[in-house]
Amino acid sequence: MTRRFDSFVIFAEMRTGSNFLESNLDLFGGLATYGEAFNPYFLGSPGTKALFGMTVEERNDDPVALFEQMKDRTEGIPGFRFFHDHDRRMFERVIDDPACAKVVLNRNFVDAYVSRAIARETDQWALSNVKHARKAKAVFIAEEFDTQLGEIKAFQLEILGRLQKTGQTAFYINYDDIRDLAVVNGLARFLGEETVLEGHSDKFKKQNPEPLEDKVANFEVLTETVASITAFDLDEAPNFEPRRAAMVPGYIAAAEAPLLYLPIQAGPVEEMCDWLAALDGATPDALATGMNQKQLRKWKRAHPGHRSFTVLRHPVARAHAAFCRLLLTDGPMALPEIRQALAGQYGVP
Repeated sequence: MTRRFDSFVIFAEMRTGSNFLESNLDLFGGLATYGEAFNPYFLGSPGTKALFGMTVEERNDDPVALFEQMKDRTEGIPGFRFFHDHDRRMFERVIDDPACAKVVLNRNFVDAYVSRAIARETDQWALSNVKHARKAKAVFIAEEFDTQLGEIKAFQLEILGRLQKTGQTAFYINYDDIRDLAVVNGLARFLGEETVLEGHSDKFKKQNPEPLEDKVANFEVLTETVASITAFDLDEAPNFEPRRAAMVPGYIAAAEAPLLYLPIQAGPVEEMCDWLAALDGATPDALATGMNQKQLRKWKRAHPGHRSFTVLRHPVARAHAAFCRLLLTDGPMALPEIRQALAGQYGVP
């Protein structure tokens, strides 16, 4: 079979089954996968010190060089997994290249979010023996869910748009499809592989097979949040997804006045909440927050003539506020992993 491609990329996200898919593709003699080769924090997988003789620092300096090494030194077609927060330079390198095959792996985002939350609680990100499974319940956080969904769907739509504009097509595969051996073999044929698998890889086991309601501590919050976001399932390919709605849970309504504040992160949110509450002689606790679409419509009907507004902060001041809040402090919004990467890989004091 003539191979159309000299490489492939699996566009996926955390907890979408990408490890399991990769382990099956590695069973084909003409395919070789290199994990999250362009994850900013490690090479391929945690603990790997070098890949094709390149360290994390060298890869960060020139990620395209690592990609070229993959192609030059791999027998068969090399591939890697790429998430929305991986090195953007590699996205630009491969997305318009018709010689690099595109595989888009999706999973119902609610299931993926819950799986990620449980893995974070148990610190068990992969399972090879069911006897070693750790159990915990996820706590569903609506604002976090909404933010992650927005970022991932925006990335999926960008992939779709770039492929359309360059006349390419991707092989779309869902989390549940990976257990269909015929689909896995079909993906291999798409990549130009002639081998046919007779069975799946046994390297990974399915984690947390229980029903969703048994895995979430506050399941009622999950159902209410998801119902307010979309009327469609959240596991479809991006061309079937509705465009993102506004981040309604982040809106802040006055206690009595017909005013609705739409905050911008790293803006003067606390100051505006104090001002909004003071208009009605109330405290910030009296402000309406965390609304869903239904509650927002009800609030609007109860406040005829209402007005929505936001407040802009100078870009430099906003960047400084975000830097202080996310990197310099240890508060609830802190991002210690990014702080560690800046210090360890880029020498930022």
